[in-house]
Amino acid sequence: MSQDQSITVRYSDNELAEFKAIINKKLGYARTDLKFYLDSLKEMSENPDNKVKGLDDGSTSTEVTRLNTLASRQQKHIKHLENALQRIESKTYGVCRETGTLIPKERLKAVPHATLSVEAKMSR
Repeated sequence: MSQDQSITVRYSDNELAEFKAIINKKLGYARTDLKFYLDSLKEMSENPDNKVKGLDDGSTSTEVTRLNTLASRQQKHIKHLENALQRIESKTYGVCRETGTLIPKERLKAVPHATLSVEAKMSR
């Protein structure tokens, strides 16, 4: 085996630190949004007799469903971001789980929790 074959492909510690900062920023926004959704749901459940301003009963029910969906999606997004932070700590972040190649920085900046390169995702 040549020396090149024994080297594991990964991002440098400096690059991982940059990605960590991006993820932590997105995580902060995601947690803020989740808190808003949960606080809104709590307020609606604590005041069942008070109609949401401008909404009738059917619309209020629809709004509760919408907020529950948004909260659920946000929780999943937070979990994906937290998993990405774990991959940074283990220095496996940015490596496509199917091809073993580096996921381009541009993709990781746009979707920091990505675990597949675009090519691997498209081939599914």
